[in-house]
Amino acid sequence: MTITIEKRLDSLISDAHEIQKELILARMRRLKTSGRRQAAWQALAEKISAQWDSVSAVDEIAAQREKAW
Repeated sequence: MTITIEKRLDSLISDAHEIQKELILARMRRLKTSGRRQAAWQALAEKISAQWDSVSAVDEIAAQREKAW
């Protein structure tokens, strides 16, 4: 009787370890994807900053908000 309980417990423990491994792997895949997205946005920001003229962002927004009636 105790041997079957021990076997079941060992089986449950090994299943829990497998689930934990799968969760860690899934989290790592998510982080890789997130890192690639962040790098893409950073590259885009640098590209836009390189092409930006001497007008500051604050001045540009103020000019766009001015009403010319």
